[in-house]
Amino acid sequence: MHPLPRQGHPRCEGPVLRALQDAKTWLAQAQADARRGEFVDPRDGAISLKDYIATHWWPTQSGDPSTIERIEQRVRRHIVPHLGAQPLNAIGTEVLRHWKKRLEKDLGPTSIRLVWATLSSVLQAAVEDRRLGRNPCRSSTVGPPAATPGRVEAWPPERVLAVRAAMLDRYRLLLVIGAGLGLRQGEALGLSADDIDFEKEVVHVRRQVKMVRTKLCFALPKGRKVRGVPLPPSVARAIRQHMERFAPVPVTLPWDDPTPDETPVEAKHRRPRTYSLLVTGRERKAVNRNYFNSYVWKPALAAAGVIAPLEEGSTDGARVWEPSREHGFHALRHFFASEELEAGESVVSLARWLGHSDPGFTLRKYSHFLPRAGARGTAAIDAIFA
Repeated sequence: MHPLPRQGHPRCEGPVLRALQDAKTWLAQAQADARRGEFVDPRDGAISLKDYIATHWWPTQSGDPSTIERIEQRVRRHIVPHLGAQPLNAIGTEVLRHWKKRLEKDLGPTSIRLVWATLSSVLQAAVEDRRLGRNPCRSSTVGPPAATPGRVEAWPPERVLAVRAAMLDRYRLLLVIGAGLGLRQGEALGLSADDIDFEKEVVHVRRQVKMVRTKLCFALPKGRKVRGVPLPPSVARAIRQHMERFAPVPVTLPWDDPTPDETPVEAKHRRPRTYSLLVTGRERKAVNRNYFNSYVWKPALAAAGVIAPLEEGSTDGARVWEPSREHGFHALRHFFASEELEAGESVVSLARWLGHSDPGFTLRKYSHFLPRAGARGTAAIDAIFA
């Protein structure tokens, strides 16, 4: 029977001293963190990411219902399935690298950045709750794919006219509104006859039709800002002709959130409102954007030669069109911006008409649509010294 090694014995000095040194280092670090108010008890970080999200993070989230819905989808589809079982304090840069590789198999760079930002929000909340010492999503050694600078391309007028000609009559005005007023799709779907001031030649953008968990509701425009947009005579004429053929229909929808209310405050805020919409479906209801995109918009794009038609055998209800994100309804908004800038309108005015809160954003997005830089200045100088 061998005696236990005594302190100072060669067999115990190495491991014991290292353990003691590690303990002293940890204690010193813990004391320093405590003095700064940053100490994190390791037991607090042992909660799983899934449980932390469910019990601490998610109940604190609020905001626009459609935004909350998108965040919930990112958490449910891309965060919890892969990282949910991990303890908070086990999610480090190596774990994030493997997670990023997994995401790259299914998502594009833009989607990965959105999912990454959502996870970062969760982990930052854990830092502020004193469950983590730092947010690994903010590490300098691992991060989401960098945003690739890309230029927005505007449709030529010939394409706008070709798609308009290919659209069903009752929906054709939506294209004119998008291209002639620069409205977003939801804003065009929510435009009422009462929003059109023919005398003052202005359109008041006061609401949108949006979808929350497959149900429609009215809501303020994006950014919760109403605005006025100049009404060109040609667009006014198209609106009048449409109203003569398809009379505006009173449509009643909940406001801002179609889910059942739970408090008197929610009941008051979400109470249904009625507006006489310019464009409705055959059933005289608000247009569902999913239906419009699949059964009205993309068939018109295909008929105009913008995208390929549906392949034979693919019309089984799924209606899987070729990817055409750059040819969505938003392309009409880009067309509007390009035409306004080419005509000499200021970026500040364009930002106001588009509903952008920062003209700098408008300039960065559409600066390449501006007329050739220096051309006007050169002409002005020539006019003086010629």
